[in-house]
Amino acid sequence: MRRFFLLLFACTFLFHHPIPSEAWFDETHVAIAKAAGYPKWFNACGPDMIREKMGNREGHNHFVNNPRGIAVTPEVVIAQVEKYNKIDPHGHLYGAIIASLRDYIKKKNAGKYAEYHLAFCAHYVADLSQPLHNIEHNAYNQEHHRDTDGIINDEIMGNLDKINVYLVKIDTEESLIREVTRIGNLSAALGYKLEAEKRLLTKEEAYQQVSHSVSLFKGILDYMKTVKGLNN
Repeated sequence: MRRFFLLLFACTFLFHHPIPSEAWFDETHVAIAKAAGYPKWFNACGPDMIREKMGNREGHNHFVNNPRGIAVTPEVVIAQVEKYNKIDPHGHLYGAIIASLRDYIKKKNAGKYAEYHLAFCAHYVADLSQPLHNIEHNAYNQEHHRDTDGIINDEIMGNLDKINVYLVKIDTEESLIREVTRIGNLSAALGYKLEAEKRLLTKEEAYQQVSHSVSLFKGILDYMKTVKGLNN
């Protein structure tokens, strides 16, 4: 009986105190949104604040535990959309990007204030380039996660010129899914490369990864200007 209550206590503790699924720290998130040209860039770290209240219901939107050697596909991204804001230990970051943008478009078209949904999308797009948010939460990941999150955090706001913004053309949801797939695979490959080499992400690699998120979110912002029926 005593073991039963100890087990019950442990489960209750874990439920109310979920393991954090942190990503790039705050300054990195807002720098990505700012470099992409998002007017509300200061809202980009909001989802991490909400995660403090909602726990795994929000936290599971921030990562995907991709097994080594398993490629991200458009079908994987699409299948994750319905899991948005739900408990799912595997994570569903890719679907969260699509779902949050759908919510933005839906609310915008209804004539309501929709910016928070776009800020969620900005945050998830930033998470997409953090390599350790695209691999399994194994021993390597646990050891190096916080250091990876903060690798350029203290300097990035003063070094936005180090971010390489390249053209990402988004003109349909399908093209967005393809880009999410592409960057997800790049990030997962880098994450497992770092694990194999038993080292931490370098600052140069971090800026390269951040550049993927900035370029994608800029493409999303440009796409939103062209969506038919959107009350811009």
